[in-house]
Amino acid sequence: MATPTPPPPATAPPAAAEPQKTDYLNLPCPIPYEEISREALMSLKPELFEGMRFDFMKGLNQKFALSHSVMMGPTEIPAQSSEIIKIPTAHYEFGANFMDPKFMLFGRVMTDGKVTARMKCDLTDNLTLKGTAQLTSEPHMSHGMFNFDYKGSDYRTQFQLGNGGLLGANYIQSVTPNLSLGGEIFWAGQHRKSGIGCAARYNTDKMVATGQVASHGMVALSYVQKVSDKVSLASDFMYNYMSKDVTASFGYDYILRQSRLRGKIDSNGVASAFLEERFNMGLNFILSAELDHKRKDYKFGFGLTVGE
Repeated sequence: MATPTPPPPATAPPAAAEPQKTDYLNLPCPIPYEEISREALMSLKPELFEGMRFDFMKGLNQKFALSHSVMMGPTEIPAQSSEIIKIPTAHYEFGANFMDPKFMLFGRVMTDGKVTARMKCDLTDNLTLKGTAQLTSEPHMSHGMFNFDYKGSDYRTQFQLGNGGLLGANYIQSVTPNLSLGGEIFWAGQHRKSGIGCAARYNTDKMVATGQVASHGMVALSYVQKVSDKVSLASDFMYNYMSKDVTASFGYDYILRQSRLRGKIDSNGVASAFLEERFNMGLNFILSAELDHKRKDYKFGFGLTVGE
C-alpha cells in the first residue's frame, strides 16, 4: 500500500516592497530661477526671423573663435494706425568668442553702431559672475547688468545689479525631488518701480509644469509633455490682470535624425514654424515662418549656418 505523500509546505506570500523614503537632506539642485520655464520656451518661442540670414563661425584655436553674420529683410516700424509699415534693412555683424572652462566672453559689433558683450566667470565652484552690456546710438537704450549666481546643494540664489538703479534678487529651493519653489524681488530706482514674484516648478521624466505670479499683474502657466525621446508637446497660458490680456498657445518639438521642427499656434490666430536641417557637419539650413491672419502680417525667412 502506497504511503501518502505529505503536502508541500505553504510558501509565504512575497513581502510588499516598501515605498522609497525621501531623503530631504539630499535633494537635487533646482535649475536657475530665470530658466524655470526653459522647456516650454524652447518649444514655443524659437528665434523666428524674416528675410535672409547667413552665419559663419571659424574657430582659430580651442578657445578663440570669430563669427560673421549677414541679415537682410524688412523691419517693422511703429505706426499710429493699425497698418503695418515695413522698411528694407540690411546688417552685418562681427563677433568674437573666447571660451575657457572657467571664463567665457562674447562680443558683437553691428553696422548700425550697436555693440553687445556677455561675460561669464566662475569665481568658485559655487559662485558665478555674469555680465551683459549693450551700447547703442539710440537714446536711453544702452544698458549694463551684473549677476552673482550662487549654487547650493539643493537651492540657487541670484543677485542683480544694473544701471538706472536696478537691484534684484531671486531664490529657488527644492522642496521634494520633483517640486521646487522660488521667489524674486526687484527695485528700479530710476523709474521708482518695485515688484515681487513667486514661482513653482514640478518635473518628472515625462513632464514639466510651471507657474509664475508677479505683483505687476502677470500670471504665467506652462506645461510640457515628453511623448517620446524625439517628440514633445507644450502649452502655455499668459494672463495680465492690469490690461486684461489673455493669451494661450500650443506647440510641438519634433527632433529627427538630422533636423528639428518646432511650431505653435496661439489664441490670437498666430501660427509659426521653425525648421533646422543639418546637411552636413558644420552646415545647417534654417526655415522660419509666422502667419498672423488677424493683422495680415506674414513673415518668412531662410538662412544658412556654416561652422560649429
